[in-house]
Amino acid sequence: MAKAGNNREITVADVAREAGVSKAQAARALGAYGAVSDAVRERVLAAAARLNYRPNQPARTLNTGRSHSVGVVVGDIENPYFSLATRGISDAVERSGFTVVLANTSERVMAERAAVDMLMDKRVDGLIVAPASTGDAAHLQAVVDAGRPLVLLDRTVPGLAADAARAEIEPAAREAADHLLALGHRRIGYITTADGSDVRTDGPHPLPSPVAARVAGLVGGFTERGLTWDSDLLRSCRHDEAAIRKAVVDLVRDPSPATALIASDSLIGLVVVGALQEEGLRIPDDVSVLMYDDQPWARLVTPPITVVAQPTYDIGHAAGSRLAALIGGATNSPPLVPLPATLIRRGSIGPVGGASPARS
Repeated sequence: MAKAGNNREITVADVAREAGVSKAQAARALGAYGAVSDAVRERVLAAAARLNYRPNQPARTLNTGRSHSVGVVVGDIENPYFSLATRGISDAVERSGFTVVLANTSERVMAERAAVDMLMDKRVDGLIVAPASTGDAAHLQAVVDAGRPLVLLDRTVPGLAADAARAEIEPAAREAADHLLALGHRRIGYITTADGSDVRTDGPHPLPSPVAARVAGLVGGFTERGLTWDSDLLRSCRHDEAAIRKAVVDLVRDPSPATALIASDSLIGLVVVGALQEEGLRIPDDVSVLMYDDQPWARLVTPPITVVAQPTYDIGHAAGSRLAALIGGATNSPPLVPLPATLIRRGSIGPVGGASPARS
């Protein structure tokens, strides 16, 4: 709360005295609960502004049962995708009077559980979570069971009754695969930092993560031509540059080297470009490069990088808007529609060895 002139904190009683109303009326107007006339509310809010009153949030939460905050749990705040999505979330929920409490998990389920528990203890009014795993989600089910509004970001979880704001990846991934295959590429490496179980495209219960959808688009492009993608070209790395660089070197220095590399996000893509430069390999003459998520640097390097771009801000805004609506009591809303991703062709993809495109 704000301090009075004698360093004393401004209280609800001070605001009530300034506004000429009872303490109970001031509390109801400031806390947005209970019955209070518009005239009284305006007087109280004007008095609070003059006194620079700041509410005691824990007390406010106890009085109203609402914290006027939402929890946002993301995998890697350094990843520009999550930064931009969080901006979209923030813009959406702040319009409804909520603040954002942000937690980062480094894509670790244990850290995600701890973050969700912390946010539930803080009594946030709802949560937006980008699940670190699509298979280990008991803590998210507990949120749903507790009746706390939950929206997923970027990823879905099988069997969890929570809407998800995400992109429709697979069509653009298929188009990207077609582009590479039409130029003769058959040895196409895919580099991701997702857990290997989250990128499976085979088996009775493939996990519907965005990375799995990207890989499925690649596999589908091969299958349509009667070809088989070599899954040994998939590299699932730790979240550090050294591991990604090693993956690049392994793929391009293999006896049957990859002629094209797909980076699963822009952070990986930046490391891939640097690693190829260190290896003395030219893009696209020696190795073609495709990256998921567009970033300004991708247009500025030589050659510019071909990308599959997602409407990241809009995805975050959709998640925030849906959560605010759920907190407000919305029911029976139609599921969020996945937003389309787009292949943007630039100069980083060329024919294998500079040759003419191979026939499929």
